Amino acid sequence: MTGPLNGLRVIELVGQGPGPYCGMLLADLGADVVAVDRRSVADKIDPERPARNMFMRGKRGVALDLKDPDDVETMLTMLDRADAFIDPFRPGVCERLGIGPDAVTERNPGIIYGRMTGWGQDGPLAQVAGHDINYIAMSGALSMIGYEGQPPTFPINLLGDFAGGGLMLAFGIVGAAYERAASGRGQVIDAAMIDGAATILGPFVASASGGGWGPRGTNHLDGAAPFYNVYETSDGEWVAVGAIEPQFHAELYRLLELEPPSQWDKAAWPAEKARLADVFATRSRADWCDLLEGTEACFSPVLSPAEAAAHPHPASRGTFVDNAGSLQAQAAPRFSRTPGAAGTAAHPGSSSTSSVLDSWS
Repeated sequence: MTGPLNGLRVIELVGQGPGPYCGMLLADLGADVVAVDRRSVADKIDPERPARNMFMRGKRGVALDLKDPDDVETMLTMLDRADAFIDPFRPGVCERLGIGPDAVTERNPGIIYGRMTGWGQDGPLAQVAGHDINYIAMSGALSMIGYEGQPPTFPINLLGDFAGGGLMLAFGIVGAAYERAASGRGQVIDAAMIDGAATILGPFVASASGGGWGPRGTNHLDGAAPFYNVYETSDGEWVAVGAIEPQFHAELYRLLELEPPSQWDKAAWPAEKARLADVFATRSRADWCDLLEGTEACFSPVLSPAEAAAHPHPASRGTFVDNAGSLQAQAAPRFSRTPGAAGTAAHPGSSSTSSVLDSWS
């Protein structure tokens, strides 16, 4: 393995998206991540079929029945040798299985015990079911996304599950590992998607509380401004412009051969958006790319993932990779000496617990 986390040993209990995403990020950066799934899941896998689950890339997969005392003891033995643990379940589930923080840290005081939930380990909703949309709704984030006069727009499950959840827990594990290098002690991380989404929303929370950010869809970054928006082209495709700074704004209008309006006259924004929509509707996306792409107008075509992978810029950087026939994003960020990589995916249960223990002896 390569990557800046080479040597970090991680046990991940397989759950839904945020936990596996956290483990994938750590594996991308070189951590030895062992994903523990249920035997009932592993038994249904055809080992002859290529493993294409991107959440399993770069990991080893083992299968255990955590209702079996012998398998629980095996799990504890692996945790004795691990640096970090990813618990993706509701508060109290791991305690009932006999692998809660007290049981694990008593045996391994240096372990970093990462807990991934939507609502957190405490509070009135801690035991309530939910999904990304619920967590970002309660964090305040959902209320701020969308056009004026329209319902809030949920950004698929990027903000709660992945950014506020899995990415935030990975950040926490790396932070705890850095601290452990000085103290020699592990700790328990309470990573809640509601907290993570609120943290990512932070600058807008502060701005709104100070009166610097208005209602949904009335601000320059959320769809109100003509110079920071998306427009449909004559072939039914879309383009994006983000010409915020005055020099970029001027360049956009120069290239469009239009008289520039007073940029920050908000009363004029609706009419100017309509004018730009009419202009962009006169040509195809490819035509607009020929004119505007690569200029200081802050212009981009709106691409599908497949189109993005084929575009010269992402292609030159290797932003996307073909991983066993699956289009995936390459590991990020980039490191000069210890590069990470999107590893080969593993099937659940494809490794044995004995092989893990032997390699971690």
